[in-house]
Amino acid sequence: MDTDALIEWVLERSVSLASTGEAPPLLAKAIHHAVFPGGARVRPRLCVAVAAACGEADCLPLAAAAGAAIELMHCGSLVHDDLPAFDAAELRRGNPSVHAAFGEPMAILAGDALIVMAFETLVREGARNPLACLQLCRILAEMTGSPRGIVAGQAWESEPVINLTAYHQAKTAALFVAATMSGAASAGADPARWRGLGIRLGEAYQIADDLRDVLLGEDVLGKPAGQDQAHSRPSAVEAFGLEGAFGLFSQSVEAAAAAVPDCAGAPFLRQIVAAQAARLVPKSLMQRVA
Repeated sequence: MDTDALIEWVLERSVSLASTGEAPPLLAKAIHHAVFPGGARVRPRLCVAVAAACGEADCLPLAAAAGAAIELMHCGSLVHDDLPAFDAAELRRGNPSVHAAFGEPMAILAGDALIVMAFETLVREGARNPLACLQLCRILAEMTGSPRGIVAGQAWESEPVINLTAYHQAKTAALFVAATMSGAASAGADPARWRGLGIRLGEAYQIADDLRDVLLGEDVLGKPAGQDQAHSRPSAVEAFGLEGAFGLFSQSVEAAAAAVPDCAGAPFLRQIVAAQAARLVPKSLMQRVA
């Protein structure tokens, strides 16, 4: 089984276990709707890539489980982000958002269930390596809660004055940090050395998201466009203009490549950074404002 298939297998297993005959049927359907079909699975694939760069092949099942847990957390955060209290988004990944399909109460509960499921997945799949499992749970908890996790990132949007750097690092970079650090921890490497890569990747991803929100339509994004302006959210485009945001994106990508620690798989990881940059902000998009 290749690593992408292994990630999907762990996700399917976790969702299936939460959807047994004892589960409320609508909740089970809402959870499945939130996770499948998935997006690019960027975070779990990054987690596995870091583990592969750091260690031997036998660490990859644990890394895939850690990546799947991060993806479940990500999916739960998207369910909550789309709620009427926040973005009021009716579309996600080209399909109705969970609250649009199942109602607001069920969406709140599905998001809550996915957050819990992330930790349950780590504990179940990592039981054979309890010390690593404990470290992985700590990393995920830190990158989910406050002051540096995705909950804090969402909370910044409700503050009267927003610290843009702290907002972007918590809102977007946190789960990239979780992915890089968890990949290293799965391979028995020092996760602290990999925090910088996660931060830089998160910065680049957020700037790309800001650019795409302005330049692309709902049909390409698979979600509502123009959300930053609609909700008066800070963005790199608002702060620096289109050309400035493109320049900042390029700088962040370069910084991410430079942040890859020395290891056997460093050249491969730098290739992944470049490929993700080209996927998120292709040259055709840059030419639209050239």
